[in-house]
Amino acid sequence: MSDTLTVCICSYLEDGHAAAIAGAPGVEVLYAPELLPVPRYVSDHHGAARHLDDAGLQRWREMLAQAEVCFDFDWQDPAGLPARAPRLRWIQATSAGIGGFMARTGLDASTIVVTTAAGVHATALTEWVLTGVLHFVKDVPDLQRRQAGHRWERLTIGALAGRRAVVVGLGQVGSHVATVLASLGVEVWGAGRPGASYDIPAQSRLGTTAEVDALLPGCDILVLCAPLTGETEGLIGPAQLALLPERAILVNIARGQLVDEEALIGALSRHEIGAAVLDVARSEPLPPDSPLWDLDNVLICPHSASTFATENGALVELFLDNLSRFRRGEALRNLYRPERGY
Repeated sequence: MSDTLTVCICSYLEDGHAAAIAGAPGVEVLYAPELLPVPRYVSDHHGAARHLDDAGLQRWREMLAQAEVCFDFDWQDPAGLPARAPRLRWIQATSAGIGGFMARTGLDASTIVVTTAAGVHATALTEWVLTGVLHFVKDVPDLQRRQAGHRWERLTIGALAGRRAVVVGLGQVGSHVATVLASLGVEVWGAGRPGASYDIPAQSRLGTTAEVDALLPGCDILVLCAPLTGETEGLIGPAQLALLPERAILVNIARGQLVDEEALIGALSRHEIGAAVLDVARSEPLPPDSPLWDLDNVLICPHSASTFATENGALVELFLDNLSRFRRGEALRNLYRPERGY
């Protein structure tokens, strides 16, 4: 390895965060925000695509050609990275769930090392889980209707403590969700990857995704945190929804493909389950004619529950730690494993 490592920043970062990377020992940073997509909101890692002239396109190609490390993927042609960046050895992703992206682009078959952002978004996603679950447990829609009608009528409000949650996917996000729910008096059951071991004290019962059907009867809150893989796609279909009690709240912070969306719409419309809290959908953006928009027992976030104002700082902190490890030849955090899909 040369004394100087060339790092190309491929998505927009505020000046202070870019400077933090540039200040790392033995690093040459290539960063041209004027060539990158324009962020539409804070911590937007996709942005509105720029229409570069020939000179801009040439500059971007030259930057990639020099890169040994990339912070995020090539926004123009990620599938072409092995050819466009022949010196590239490692990419730090800005998302945790990149399995589908890696398969679509063919990067899962390349020799480039990729690390994910697993864990960075755990707190933000857990906050969304709590927001959605409490929205329905406390029956906020009914309170809003009473408020709109100027009706001061005392009533009994539901409690979160004493309910049972099943958390599917016990990585950094799922384990954090489980811990926080347990701290609020929720009985937490977990379902992890078959063959894996987990040490999560918050879990009062532990199973696997292959055994999820046995965990659903009596489940008040079903939280999906698992990565999208061949084993988890379609994990929750008509049969699984039928096992849930009428009061159950389904929360999906994983990927839309884990759930049979048509079956979910049917179960919600017929009030066979209580509610759904969704950060993801099978097709994104969620089509304007989707019935999910108009169901009063559904709360939708446009795949933004993981995005928070200081996210770029957290991502850069992770990247700098991994950069130090990479230079020393040590194991990287959050190594993407193609055979697992995450």
